[in-house]
Amino acid sequence: MMTEHTLTQLRALKLEGMARAFEEQLASTATSSLAFEERFAMLIDREVNARDTRRVKRLLKNARLKSPCACLEDIDYRAGRTLDKRLMASLASGDWIRSAHNVLLTGPTGVGKTWIACALANQACRQGFSAHYVRVARLFEELRIAHGDGSFTTRLSQLARTDLLILDDWALNPLDTAARADLLEVLDDRVGTRSTIITSQLPVDKWHTYLGEPTLADAILDRLVHQAHRIAIKGESMRKKSAPETTR
Repeated sequence: MMTEHTLTQLRALKLEGMARAFEEQLASTATSSLAFEERFAMLIDREVNARDTRRVKRLLKNARLKSPCACLEDIDYRAGRTLDKRLMASLASGDWIRSAHNVLLTGPTGVGKTWIACALANQACRQGFSAHYVRVARLFEELRIAHGDGSFTTRLSQLARTDLLILDDWALNPLDTAARADLLEVLDDRVGTRSTIITSQLPVDKWHTYLGEPTLADAILDRLVHQAHRIAIKGESMRKKSAPETTR
């Protein structure tokens, strides 16, 4: 009777990890010989692990990654792709996010830029960072609508609080004056405090010309390119593979 009451109380307190571990201890003879302190420590460990797991799931769900299963361990390092294993290992540590650095991923269509960006974001979520994936064209459309319905400031605040923002398909479409101004607002809120990943078919040295208006281009690139890790991927399109995609 006391056991059932304890389990009910644990679940009422939302300590589901401890409740499951307690039930397992009751059903196992292996833990009966352990001291109370050892058994209690095991319950605490299970609760901490359960909460960590739930948090990671929530972060990954909120990130809305295009390739949610992408992970750094599955990256294809064939010679033709020119990917630096040491750089990728360094990025896996998450220190670049703690230092508010950026990552600029460039290369031809289909070489896996988006997949690698999602793998970096997946790793970030597993380390407790928040992330958000969005295609650049869709972001500008969201911000245009936000201007109209009065939610622009709120949307900017949401983006500013996100530890890692992934802007996919940069420089696919021309930018108008409003889009350039909105982009500057987004990046200005993040410089020195948050990290951004950019994926683009256009090489970084052509971004200034793409942005068009020199003054705004200088301001945008100043906030984006400095303190950035550049990854220029080469090779043929990964989409040409006939086998199921397991690595990128």
